[in-house]
Amino acid sequence: MQNEKPRTEKVNIEFIALMASLMAIVALSIDALLPALPDIASDFGVTDVSKNQLLVTMIFLGLGFGQLIFGPLSDSFGRKPIIYVGFLLFVFASILCVTTGSFEILILGRILQGVGLAAPRTISIAMVRDSYSGDYMAKVMSFVVMIFILIPVIAPTLGQFLITFYDWHSIFYVNLIFGIAVMFWFWKKQPETHTKEKRTKLTPQLFIAGAKEFYRHKDAVAYTVISGLITGSFMVYLSTSQQIFEYQYNLAELFPYIFASLAISVGFSTFINSTLVIRFGMRRIAFTAAVCFSIISLLYVLIFSSGINPDLSILVIFFALQFTAIGFLFGNLRSLAMEPVGHIAGVGAAINGFFSTIMAVPIAGFIGSFVTESVLPLFIGFSICGIISVILFLSVKKPIKTVFSE
Repeated sequence: MQNEKPRTEKVNIEFIALMASLMAIVALSIDALLPALPDIASDFGVTDVSKNQLLVTMIFLGLGFGQLIFGPLSDSFGRKPIIYVGFLLFVFASILCVTTGSFEILILGRILQGVGLAAPRTISIAMVRDSYSGDYMAKVMSFVVMIFILIPVIAPTLGQFLITFYDWHSIFYVNLIFGIAVMFWFWKKQPETHTKEKRTKLTPQLFIAGAKEFYRHKDAVAYTVISGLITGSFMVYLSTSQQIFEYQYNLAELFPYIFASLAISVGFSTFINSTLVIRFGMRRIAFTAAVCFSIISLLYVLIFSSGINPDLSILVIFFALQFTAIGFLFGNLRSLAMEPVGHIAGVGAAINGFFSTIMAVPIAGFIGSFVTESVLPLFIGFSICGIISVILFLSVKKPIKTVFSE
């Protein structure tokens, strides 16, 4: 499958925008809620600030498990019907979140939101793999991620606006309206990419056979683990960013703007990646980014080993450099893992997404528990995840060059 040629070399702008919009429902559900975490905690009488992180990490837990369900089902019943089923679950979970008076039920609602959103998140990747392959697939994924990144740029500001003039419940309603609009567009404009003659019969052995086939490709497994490490690193930031800027830097009002400016660095690098990936190849670029990610985080640890937080401008520079590297990793790692398993794209995307997400949740929870009075533990976590990623890259038996090599 690795020598498979792309189905087309024409960039379908509407297809890219649709796939990005499907993924954007996930981003909006996570990032728009960040400024509202203190208000939610206050309404539910939650005094432990670290418990706020559960509203972020638990939706990722649902995303992880949901992918195991919807990915294989999409291989048997087609991509579009399964996306609709997942979205209906998301609607139910959103209603549960805005009507409950229990923080525990709210957490359950966030998990169910994640399970439902796993359908558009995972299957959009499978649809990209249905339509493209190789470095061109990575190019398309870069465009998708670049558009998708616009949501984290505006989502916290939108969330701040909504809680200023309404309350935190309105964020869930806006998410629903956006999701319904995307689903209508998807229904009207997107053809099925997994046609009937290519579907596999749903049997109890389907997932087991698919899993065995996935794990037969050791490079796919390695890139999935790397993706989990990098996703975990980024999830730590997502779950603690409000806590860092509001409580450690006393910048609650500026938080949405700082978050947006840092998200731009991810979008910028994904755009650059889309122009470079055909020339250098996704593997070479991803390896270079992993090395840079490790060096940047180690540099912060060495300079600020005392644990005293640096000036805000210095912290933002380090975050921006880290997220620039992450922007070169996200799309390429997904594409690298999916490249050899195009014949089982639904199961492949499910396994890749499940293990990378399930890895990321405990990583984020563990590292995030130390980010109370200093940002240093976050960068120590970045360093460890980055170094392990580089080692895993080197363990894949194909020779790797960096983009700086001749």
